[in-house]
Amino acid sequence: MSIEVRQITKRFGSFLALDDVSLHVPTGELVALLGPSGSGKTTLLRVIAGLDAPDAGSVLYEDDDVTSSAARDRNVGFVFQHFALFSHMSVFENVAFALRVRKRPDAEVRARVDELLALIQLQGLEGRKPAQLSGGQRQRVALARALAAQPRVLLLDEPFSALDAKVRQELRRWLRRLHEEIHTTCVFVTHDQEEAFELCDRIVVVHKGRIEQIGSPEDVFLYPKSPFVMDFLGSVTRFDGTIRDGRIQLPGFSVDCPQHAGHEGAAASAWIRTHNVDLQAPDATTAGFAARIDRVSQSGPRVKIAIMALEADREVQVEMDRERWAALGAVPGSAVRAIPRRVRVYLDAAG
Repeated sequence: MSIEVRQITKRFGSFLALDDVSLHVPTGELVALLGPSGSGKTTLLRVIAGLDAPDAGSVLYEDDDVTSSAARDRNVGFVFQHFALFSHMSVFENVAFALRVRKRPDAEVRARVDELLALIQLQGLEGRKPAQLSGGQRQRVALARALAAQPRVLLLDEPFSALDAKVRQELRRWLRRLHEEIHTTCVFVTHDQEEAFELCDRIVVVHKGRIEQIGSPEDVFLYPKSPFVMDFLGSVTRFDGTIRDGRIQLPGFSVDCPQHAGHEGAAASAWIRTHNVDLQAPDATTAGFAARIDRVSQSGPRVKIAIMALEADREVQVEMDRERWAALGAVPGSAVRAIPRRVRVYLDAAG
């Protein structure tokens, strides 16, 4: 079951939550709606589910226009952020709820719930109440309940955000395996970039009610189409400069940007990710900029270094593995040469 969103606009009073949004989700794909708080991603999910009605535009499941259909008539599985389980019901009855509402025969209910409990690996816990389960187990029950009536699509609104980091990681892997088994079309809302990159087939970056970019995790990360996407997906440093002779001229260094050669004299910005800055001895002849090491943090598997770009007079964050850092032999106060790699350049006006 594919999902088609066509020119959706949604306002809440004077606030424009969605601005002419269009999106196609192919059958069987797991897609992340990724963006900061207030970007419109949850509103878009609720419009797809039928929980909010758009002011303009349409929603189609396959070729079926469901824009005016109530949520209960769309056969959508929806998983909320905070489980939303019935505390007075057992695990079995929580999973069976959608089937009981549809007045399915008891034998069918039993067979379907047993199948789902095996799928979520909670066999033997069907008699427990939600309060007797861990957070991760409760979220798996919520997923099983959403799947019980064999929904046409599965929609998830930040389902792991209330859990601790280790449990979130385990549930991401589990959900990916589950999706590979059931192949239900899924739309997954998150503000966690690692979660989206690890879990989903495609990522839709949402910002201020509009879609900034759609693509595979690799494409979105390596080829961000706008400064917002570049800035949102990881730690970056921005330098402002001017286009001259097919290069962006920056304080103390310059970078090739032939794609902007026709914009001589235009203001532009260069963006560099922390892991794309190499540090070398100060007398290195490689193109780059002069810098001084200010602070070093060696907690965890990576070393994080704050350097001061001397001519730009600004701090730049650098991240490298311990072996590279040890080989450099530098300490706070040391002079180094910083070599930026994979620099992204955007014209200020066009983005």
